[in-house]
Amino acid sequence: MYVRFQVLSAGIVSGHDPGAGGWKENTSAFSPPESALDQTATHSLAPLVQKLSGAGPLSKAEQQAIQGLPAKVRIVEAHQDIKQGGEASASCCIVLDGWTCAFQMLQEGRRSILAISVPGDLPDLQSLHLSAPDFSMATLTQATLAFVPHAEMHKLMAAFPTLATALWREALITAAIHRAWMAGLSRRDARGRMAHLFCELYLRLSAADRADGYAIPMPLRQPDLGDALGLTSVHVNRTLRDLRSEGLIDLRGRRLEIRDWNGLCAAAEFDPQYLHLSAGGHNEA
Repeated sequence: MYVRFQVLSAGIVSGHDPGAGGWKENTSAFSPPESALDQTATHSLAPLVQKLSGAGPLSKAEQQAIQGLPAKVRIVEAHQDIKQGGEASASCCIVLDGWTCAFQMLQEGRRSILAISVPGDLPDLQSLHLSAPDFSMATLTQATLAFVPHAEMHKLMAAFPTLATALWREALITAAIHRAWMAGLSRRDARGRMAHLFCELYLRLSAADRADGYAIPMPLRQPDLGDALGLTSVHVNRTLRDLRSEGLIDLRGRRLEIRDWNGLCAAAEFDPQYLHLSAGGHNEA
């Protein structure tokens, strides 16, 4: 089932300026061009249906209820702001295509990436109850994003308790991912951190049907990896070289191929339990 959405084609708002070599914070609100407000196209919330089916199959009525959510869709170019931390939010974001990140800005323009979201994810689900999130959101690639009003999400959860439970489960899994990242930043070396991130992204993308065998898209640039792993670009480059030389990965043309899954898991001390993937969800460790 497909529904009609209002599509907002977003122009440049703020973000990474490759020429300046850094991430620029922009405190202005996200505002797509007025001329784009009346554009429409057909989109599907199938990525969200697939995501919420992780704990078990959804009924036809539940799937139709998700697909019927009123949403505004924005096609946002890479490295552009989506929402600013501290700003009141009236909608939840759903990633339909592409990659986004949650981040905080530190002094001197330093960025800390707190989370990476892929298709099917709800990167600001907590905004349903926390009206002003303490993080900002930006695209890492060109992304197609759906924004559903909080009021409609609350109606959905009231009408379908199973979906309310599924959304609560996703919030808990997001918290589990944060804990795994914190453990890595505090105790793993650079090799272990990067290996762990690659293992996690592979399984998450596999569950979203975005993997090709043991290969996944890898649009993250070295500064992105550094901001997510707490490493300098030089250290990122050295660590990637080490993982390649060990025969664990091959990275070229924005495509990551895992050459030795078991070896990469061993390097990361990777236990996928925290992702709580379904029995058929490509949990291969």
